[in-house]
Amino acid sequence: MNLQKLRTTLEPALRRVFHLYWRFARGMTLGVRAVVLDGDNRIFLVKHSYVSGWHLPGGGVETGETFREALRRELAEEGRIELAGEPSLHGLFLNSHVSRRDHVAVYLVRQFSQDRLPEANREIVACGFFDAAALPEETTPGTRLRIAEVLGGRTPIATWR
Repeated sequence: MNLQKLRTTLEPALRRVFHLYWRFARGMTLGVRAVVLDGDNRIFLVKHSYVSGWHLPGGGVETGETFREALRRELAEEGRIELAGEPSLHGLFLNSHVSRRDHVAVYLVRQFSQDRLPEANREIVACGFFDAAALPEETTPGTRLRIAEVLGGRTPIATWR
């Protein structure tokens, strides 16, 4: 069985196991994501090893951590991106695709530094900046929606989709 087929087979089961654990351990899960735009309005996206598709960088907010601290940590971990200014909150979203208890804060980041793209690792298998008109085919619907809201001026909706 090749790696892609194994991941496709195991991914739904692993997601259910993790969210069952989080349901009892945390009650409600909180996450952060960022629409990181470079000087040419290209969007930084990541591709994870444990879930299919291209996503905005981000992750979970740990106990005792603020949203901005989590955002700073996740951007450094996933993209070697260091905030150089204050991110602006784009919106808060219910991500019911993950669970009815998952909420995500999305920030817009325009002021940052990045010394280089990170090398592929256990978590992030690929990343890069992409023109909004040429996003990777596997960019998730929720990611596309957030990008359209930020770049196209669409009114944010309350759910991730």
